[in-house]
Amino acid sequence: MHSCGTRWHLAGFLAGAIGLFAAPQAHAEADMILINGKIVTVDVQDAVRQAIAIGDGKILAVGSNDEVRALSGLQSRIIDLGGRTVIPGLIDSHIHGVRAARSFTTEVSWIDAGSLVEALDRIRVAARQAKPGAWIIVAGGWTEEQFVEKRRPTQAELAAAAPGHPVYVQLFYRWAMLTPLALETLRISEDSDLPAGAKLERDANDNPTGAITGGIREFGALFARLPAPTEVEQIAGTRKFFRELNRLALTGIVDPGGVGLTPESYQALFHLWRERQLSLRVSYSLSALAPGHDELKTFQDLTQLLPAGFGDDMLRFTGIGEIVTWGLYNNDHPSQAQKEQFYEVARWAAECGMLLRVHWLHDSSVSELLDIFERINREFRIAPLHWIVDHLDDASVASLTRMKNLGVGWAFQDAMYFSGDRYAAVAGVEAARRAPPLATGLRIGVIMGAGTDAHRVMSYNPFVALRWMLDGRTVGGTPLRAAAETPSRLQALRLYTVGSSWFAKDEARRGSLESGKLADLAVLGQDYLTMPVEEIARLQSLLTIVGGKIVYAAGPFTDLEEK
Repeated sequence: MHSCGTRWHLAGFLAGAIGLFAAPQAHAEADMILINGKIVTVDVQDAVRQAIAIGDGKILAVGSNDEVRALSGLQSRIIDLGGRTVIPGLIDSHIHGVRAARSFTTEVSWIDAGSLVEALDRIRVAARQAKPGAWIIVAGGWTEEQFVEKRRPTQAELAAAAPGHPVYVQLFYRWAMLTPLALETLRISEDSDLPAGAKLERDANDNPTGAITGGIREFGALFARLPAPTEVEQIAGTRKFFRELNRLALTGIVDPGGVGLTPESYQALFHLWRERQLSLRVSYSLSALAPGHDELKTFQDLTQLLPAGFGDDMLRFTGIGEIVTWGLYNNDHPSQAQKEQFYEVARWAAECGMLLRVHWLHDSSVSELLDIFERINREFRIAPLHWIVDHLDDASVASLTRMKNLGVGWAFQDAMYFSGDRYAAVAGVEAARRAPPLATGLRIGVIMGAGTDAHRVMSYNPFVALRWMLDGRTVGGTPLRAAAETPSRLQALRLYTVGSSWFAKDEARRGSLESGKLADLAVLGQDYLTMPVEEIARLQSLLTIVGGKIVYAAGPFTDLEEK
């Protein structure tokens, strides 16, 4: 048995200390009051109010202008919203934010590029601004379906856009195009030069096209060969990426770990946390390191002084996953030995009171995972631990019911926005019409949280995800989701706020705009509740507040941001 006694005592002490110093003061004067707004509280009544008062980083009151103004004092800042809509800060329950952030200033983004011409122009601009011979990298977050040309770039187009620079462009975890200079720099000329399982794509005449095909493990290993950003670049990238998320009304993210992360990957995040420069709340878990490590020993070593819940309101360690063991990662047919290995690690996590989340794609095999969960639950009740199944777009009623009975959460993402057309071609249109079955999950009562899985496989824009939740259209415009699986606007917003707060183990303090909760909110440029659904993807925040502090301001509120 692997004892977690010391870690439990330390976690309890920290939780008690945080609670002691965070206790609200009665009859406190407000630091900030927002009036003349449409405050969408997302409370149990789905109430819409007029004003909100904030003090000491928390919400003091929500109500009418007169009710809230009663809390004003000589030092209170009064902000007139001019009738604009306010929502709780959005929380992405599954975004690879640590990985995306550290390279945000050194990569080229094709997110929201409407054409291949525009995408290639972004390459040209980056090449002109880069140092001679520097790599030009597009790490993901795009698909050819978003381009009017409906095709991927050729090697010649990339080489012409960035002459003298090695160029690497990745599409999901299944394809990448490299220029001749990139292949030469990485010393790739044959399949044997690639990670096992990856292959050079060839044309009809058996000539290499410059493209490489493979899966998530292969591209994880291939991407690791590219030059890493410097420490300064990682810090700058993290700061800039988090501000970009603030622009899109995000006040919190839940990072599931994932492929390619090492302990060193978190140093830029920790630096900004120590300097009190984080502009959103980060909850994170640790994934298994590269295949070949002893996963149980690795987790035990990494968490000796990192108990579940360690951290503060801005940065918190929650547990392990989404890769718990490599034997049960993207494996629909695990052996008994692989399942026993996973059980040993998961049981240890339960004994230590840790959150555990697992990347699982197919309902046809998820019983292999749920059987292990139920086995552990007979010894340690896992509902209070907030265990999570990630993805599972084709979840069945039976699987969701088992998860609900266990108290296991379902973190779903808008993967079908990019991949819906391909999924429909493979699984059939009827299957695609219920992928993922959002309304069914709500009806069953399984715990659900919305997210994006950005940035390698999806856009990080939460409003793209919210629009997709409401109209089920792919990036190419194909309508897929059936009306029976479509949530209402308030239900979708709840899944991105109250729902996702559970995945951060913070549901008692975040997700809705109620007295006593943390003051995390966003003032939107348009009214999410009434604007045309097709325009929701273009929504932005004009004023984003985290813990009572303005972290992003634009338009009429530009002068309010603390510089």
